[in-house]
This record gives sequence, structure tokens and C-alpha cells, in this order.
Amino acid sequence: MRIVFMGTPEFAVPSLKALLSAGHEVAAVFTQPDKPQGRKMLLTPPPVKVLAAMENIPVFQPASLKGPEQAKAISELRPDAIVVAAYGKILPKAVLDIPKFGCINVHASLLPKYRGAAPVQAAILNGDEKTGVTTMLMGEACDKGDILMTESTPIGPDETAQALTARLAQLGAGLVVRTLDAVRDETVEPKAQDESGVSYVSLVTKKMSPIDWNRPARKIHNQIRALFPWPAASAEIHGRRLKIYRSRLTGDRPGEPGLVVPGTDAFIVCCGDGTALELLEVQSEGGRKMSGCDYLRGHRAQGLKLG
Repeated sequence: MRIVFMGTPEFAVPSLKALLSAGHEVAAVFTQPDKPQGRKMLLTPPPVKVLAAMENIPVFQPASLKGPEQAKAISELRPDAIVVAAYGKILPKAVLDIPKFGCINVHASLLPKYRGAAPVQAAILNGDEKTGVTTMLMGEACDKGDILMTESTPIGPDETAQALTARLAQLGAGLVVRTLDAVRDETVEPKAQDESGVSYVSLVTKKMSPIDWNRPARKIHNQIRALFPWPAASAEIHGRRLKIYRSRLTGDRPGEPGLVVPGTDAFIVCCGDGTALELLEVQSEGGRKMSGCDYLRGHRAQGLKLG
């Protein structure tokens, strides 16, 4: 097929690679504009643009797809299908109507669960034991289109959002290639989503970072996993912010929530319901990442409490 690919972050890269490996003709890539990143705020191209440049694929970076000029430009590319993976922009009806086989989106959840911007983080935050990827025919509403194919996968008990996103990106890449084959061969029947199972998730923000130590350890552990690597779960200690990147459940250990357990080299914190959590990797404000054990060596555990 002749494809126009739309995607921006690292999650979309495996899908573009898979389309190329499967022999599809990628006529062009649409991705978001370069953005300043890092401490020096250097203008940085999105990962999809980097791959497209390596493959000599024409790249378009419009601020919006609204307007007749964008629809005209896409129509002139004569795509059989438009494949979308974490593009981050709305496709207007004028664009949706262009390709013969429609616009096919790769979404990192088992729709209709977790429509929206952060399905991976939501699955981990909620303690789900499985998730997956869905390919769907796009409509004008967000993630409401008919489902084409799905593939599920278990979520590891200590798996982070970063690791799970990488796995789902690979699953989605394989699924979108199979979906295109099935759409072309008319061997897949689009199915309407069950509206009774719909849930929505919004963008992850820094407001989600602070830890409430009155919650059970497992819920805090899920928060730490879901917010890795950004914005990272956090606590306050001696009036300074402590980012927490990795943790481990340690079983029951009654104590005041937030209190660090003394008498051990491990950075173990009491949580709600008589549970406890070991902090494996942390970073103090203005400091470097270090193991929880190394952090404790510079702080007396006796009477130490996290807020």
C-alpha cells in the first residue's frame, strides 16, 4: 500500500519501521514541529522525523492539519491509507475522508478502556494486570472509531511506564502491519466500541507527583512505576523535594506513614494499612540519581520522615 504516516514520539518509531520492512510505500511522514529540549533548550526534531530523514522520506511538520491547504497536500500524495501512531494532533474530516482504506490509528490500550493521552500510565496507576494495543478506524471524535484488531499483554508487577510503552510500541508495530493486510484483503470486520466500557485519561502532569504515604504501599509503588521517567513520583524531606524512580514492595511493617524504618541499610518507608515500601533509586533536589541505600548513608534514618 501507499501510506502517509503520522506520528511523533519514540512510541511511533517501531510502527514506521515495520511498515517499511513490510514493503509498504511510505509517501510522506507528518510529525509535530521541532521543539526545544534539555537544559540548553536546543531545538530538537521528534524521533519519527529522525527516522524519516534516515530513510529519505519527505517530512511535513504543520502546526495544524486544519485548513484546505493541508488536506490538498495530503490528497496530492494519493495515500491508500493513513497510519497514525501518537501523532498528537486532530485529523479533520477533510483529511479522514482522503484515503481509500481509511485512517488507521494504533492506540496503546484495549479500547474502549483508556481513551485519551496517557493510557499506559493509567493502566499502571490503576494496578491493571494486563493491557494491550488496538488498531481502529479513525473518526472525528477522540479514540471512538470502530475497532479493527487488538492484542493483549500482561503487565509486570514492577514494570514501569517507560518499559511498558516500549513493549506496546513493538506490539503495535506488528499489529498495524497485520491490520493493513487484513483491511486490504477485506478479512477484518470493523466493530463498534462498547460504550458501556469507556474510560478517559488525561495527560500526565507534575501535579500527580507528590506521594501520600497514608496510601497502601502497592498503590504508591504503582504511582512510582507509572510516573517513571517523567515527571517522577516525589516526596518532601527536610523541606526539599526527593524524586523517587524505583521501588519494591517489602510486605507488612506497621509504623507511622512516611516514617523511615531505622536499623537497616535499606531505604524502607512505612505506608498506610501497615504496609511498607523500599525506595531503590532516588534523586534529591539539585543532586544526582543514587540508590536508596546510598542516600540513607548521608542521612540518619532514626526519626527521618518523608512528607
